[in-house]
Amino acid sequence: MEYVASLAFAKEQDQKDPLRKFREQFLFPQRKGKDAIYLCGNSLGLQPRNVKAAIEQELADWQQCAVEGYWGAKHPWLYYQQYCSKPLTSIMGASQQELTVMNTLTVNLHFMMLSFYKPTKQRFKVLMEAGAFPSDQYAVETQVKFHGFDPESAIIEVSPRPGEQLIRTEDILEIINRESNSLALVLFGGINYYTGQFFDIPAITAAAHRAGAYAGFDLAHVAGNIPVQLHDWDVDFAVWCSYKYLNGGPGAVGGAFVHEKHAGNRGFPRLGGWWGNEERIRFKMEKGFVPKDNAEGWQQSTAQVFNMVSLKASLELFEEAGIKALRNKSIGMTNFLEFLLQQLKGINFEIITPNNCNERGAQLSLLFKDKGKEIHQQMTDAGIIVDWREPGVIRVSPAPMYNSYQDVFHFYEIIANIASNA
Repeated sequence: MEYVASLAFAKEQDQKDPLRKFREQFLFPQRKGKDAIYLCGNSLGLQPRNVKAAIEQELADWQQCAVEGYWGAKHPWLYYQQYCSKPLTSIMGASQQELTVMNTLTVNLHFMMLSFYKPTKQRFKVLMEAGAFPSDQYAVETQVKFHGFDPESAIIEVSPRPGEQLIRTEDILEIINRESNSLALVLFGGINYYTGQFFDIPAITAAAHRAGAYAGFDLAHVAGNIPVQLHDWDVDFAVWCSYKYLNGGPGAVGGAFVHEKHAGNRGFPRLGGWWGNEERIRFKMEKGFVPKDNAEGWQQSTAQVFNMVSLKASLELFEEAGIKALRNKSIGMTNFLEFLLQQLKGINFEIITPNNCNERGAQLSLLFKDKGKEIHQQMTDAGIIVDWREPGVIRVSPAPMYNSYQDVFHFYEIIANIASNA
């Protein structure tokens, strides 16, 4: 597409947008009596309008049914996780048997590592990206210690080359090959939270398997942003949160994928919990954990209905819109954002996100050489909601479900005004 830096062009694109009706299905924060320019779906998605009615339905069922709501509610609570896992199949590229929603992201990461990180004296190392989100770093560090290893020798971090911001795929693959005799697990973020780089999941997974290691991914910034094919790519496990692009609400339930070759193996190690036990015998209350032969075999406790209901409501919109259509719009908007930012003069920043749209999602990370926090505050004062990440990045993410080309253009107008007054 050939872009034009004008409001008229942005309006024209919005008129052509087959997904434009979905914007009206979300509630925007207000700034000075107007909708804020909200480009922060990478951090917390907006509230869908259908969430209120969905919560009220569960409240009514709780009131009317009490404990009988587990089988007598409009949406029986016994199977509540499945109301979310079914719509996720197309988004994550997996069968419903390979998916579940439970707990939160880091809790799920720990549970998955307890299953998939099985170090031996020779094969004990974990490979991850340098600069991974802190919770991933903390989880890996403490898991390694839990198994009696020293993080200094057990954790390998892949860094960008000197003078570069992004990690080269060939460097990841070379290290996997080099450490093939000692590697137990490759654990990467699908998208690096800071740079916005989308990693080559199938290539990393294939290399890990050639090395005799498992491959797992934190897809916090991928889920609902970029469609993936976890089953076909042979990923062993993945975890994610649902409060970002999936619009599940603050602290919403997390998600997990376990490939069917592991999920269908009742003997595969995991920590047991009542809700992960085989349903046919769950209520016999007998000794002996018999896990479900699917990803739900990793569940621990009763479905968190009120922590799942907002995600369920949001996923109804995803099913209607379609993840492929959302991705196509996302590429167009982020490319437009990149084009507009390249027109700016008088402001000192660098886009450190890959310029290839296939190597990024909705997010562009703007690295400021100086005055970054000051500029972020000026954006905030002007009605823009984006986020700041130390030491110098403003992350800007137009979410295709509710953002418009006009949002992107108005962001550009405001930052151009800031630049002209710098």
